[in-house]
Amino acid sequence: MQTIDINKRLVDSYLDLLKNLSPNSKLDLISGLSDSLKSGGKKKTSSLKSLAGDFIPEKTADEIIDDLKKARNFTRNIESF
Repeated sequence: MQTIDINKRLVDSYLDLLKNLSPNSKLDLISGLSDSLKSGGKKKTSSLKSLAGDFIPEKTADEIIDDLKKARNFTRNIESF
């Protein structure tokens, strides 16, 4: 029962936001919503999630860390007072 109340409040808040849209914008929104319902609700993975697990390094983590530490260049010159 509580979920229904939350959903109703959510829908009401969206309607409050949408009431200021132009009629053409509302029609575009209706078209987009109906297209999303027709597609069967297939969820697209976000671009970051699609990259998960794709990095397979040739080196171990310790070797990569050592390479990074060796590649550091410190150009700061400390002057004495």
